[in-house]
Amino acid sequence: MDHPALPVLDWHSFLTTWELRPGWLAFCALLLVAYTYGLYAAARRGNPLVSPVRIACFGLGVAALAICMSSAVDAYAMSLFWMHMIEHLTLITVIPALLILGHPLTVLRSAGGPEWQRVFDAAMHSLPISILTHPLVGLTAYGVVVFYTHLTPFMDRMAADPDLMVVEQVLYLGSGTWLLLGAIGEEPIRWKTPYLLRIVLVVMAMVPDTLVGIVLLQTADNPFPTYMAMRPAWAPSALHDLEVGGSLMWAAGDGLMMLLAVGLVLSLLTRGRDRFLGDWLEGVRTSTFVAHAERSGVELDRPEGPLDEDDEALAAYNEMLARLRSGQQEPGPD
Repeated sequence: MDHPALPVLDWHSFLTTWELRPGWLAFCALLLVAYTYGLYAAARRGNPLVSPVRIACFGLGVAALAICMSSAVDAYAMSLFWMHMIEHLTLITVIPALLILGHPLTVLRSAGGPEWQRVFDAAMHSLPISILTHPLVGLTAYGVVVFYTHLTPFMDRMAADPDLMVVEQVLYLGSGTWLLLGAIGEEPIRWKTPYLLRIVLVVMAMVPDTLVGIVLLQTADNPFPTYMAMRPAWAPSALHDLEVGGSLMWAAGDGLMMLLAVGLVLSLLTRGRDRFLGDWLEGVRTSTFVAHAERSGVELDRPEGPLDEDDEALAAYNEMLARLRSGQQEPGPD
């Protein structure tokens, strides 16, 4: 099916083709207004604000969403599969990463007073939201969306029903945000994922992108005849279009995830070892210390917070070191 309204794709048509999407633009405006109001309300209450870098990340994420949905990227997504893949990767990885780095939940929590913050914390730690925000649930949702939208007849159904295109876009944005909330987020939710597991999570997220990319690269038949029939006459062959799209899915998808993994490693190196295994490592350290203190004859309640921030634990630790320096041995078990 020829689409005379879409000119041959070149740099000129790419930069000059715009079609405003009122629904998406209204959503972007709502995000900006809510985020800005949250910052203003937090500042008035004297609550801590997120850094200017994080504010800029959120703004860039909203701008990227508005541009992606109004530019040639979206206009050509139903005509060229490889352009559809660019839109997919932008919606599922680039934009969610920028939004999550802006700490929107932190801003929302800081916008209210103590009572609001207690209600917010209770909601974030409730069973339903705790389940939904678990990192493995986000990873599962991400994988299901990637597989379902590319390895089933969904693409052809979407070509026959334009409303499904919006559903797909929402699925990409939502599943990407869901995944990255647990993978790169530092938000006030129940789960404080250790950085080692965050890196593992991001690496595991490469699996759906890799498998789908390989399947599309190796296909010998057109898996989306209805969708491919919408391509303009000047477009490349259907199989070549699929190969380019599969290559983008594999290489660019994994590349974006690798960039996030590198960012996590750098954050780990700059923020200290306590982030390596998170609360689990601190728990093991505290338990070991309490056991040593008790064998030394020092009565010590288990610290509620980090070991280094508990005055009683610090005093017991200094007492134990003093005994070791004086040559006293810790009594062994009876």
